[in-house]
Amino acid sequence: MSLGHFTFTHLMYLVQAIGWTLVLSAIAFALGAVGGFGLMLARISPRPWLRWLALLYIECIQGIPLLILLFIVYFGLSVYGLSLPSLVAAGLAMMIYVSAYLGDIWRGCIEAMPKPQWEASECLAFTRWQTLRLVIIPQAVRLSLPPTVGFLMQIIKMTSLASVIGFVELTRAGQIINNTIFQPFLVFFLVSAFYFALCYPLSRWSEAMEKKLNVANR
Repeated sequence: MSLGHFTFTHLMYLVQAIGWTLVLSAIAFALGAVGGFGLMLARISPRPWLRWLALLYIECIQGIPLLILLFIVYFGLSVYGLSLPSLVAAGLAMMIYVSAYLGDIWRGCIEAMPKPQWEASECLAFTRWQTLRLVIIPQAVRLSLPPTVGFLMQIIKMTSLASVIGFVELTRAGQIINNTIFQPFLVFFLVSAFYFALCYPLSRWSEAMEKKLNVANR
């Protein structure tokens, strides 16, 4: 087996794949955030049945590997005549997965707010929604930023699983190049370096916000 040479064209192919990795990450995070916000509201709802439904959804999704969700959406739906493009299938599966985790993260931040905040709002005759919108959520957003940014870093890395359904993101691009030139160490070292370049700034940002939050609390 002869080894090929890694060229500038290969490098540009990886750089282009980074763009698709970011696109999939943005889709998963944006749609997952909408679903997660709804789940958060359901988890803190005064209606027990709504809380239990949201909890059941979160527990089920968190107990299923993302890879299985990808298979269900991409291959499973095609059995019933619904063939989705790989980007759509990956975005839908990751949206479902991300919403369960963001909903749980944000629910914890809401419930971490001191009880006197709720009591003071009741004294001002605020409705429950006014209390959430004007008092609780603005404070919870600040508390939720570090874990949310940390989870965004995980989303970027999880996009690598979309390679199994043929979506050409960074990992899949590395596989394609390696199948051509047979230099796995070089190719996947570059792939890992690109993932590091994407995730490390987010990691530092999350740590900085967490330190700032701890200082402010003290």
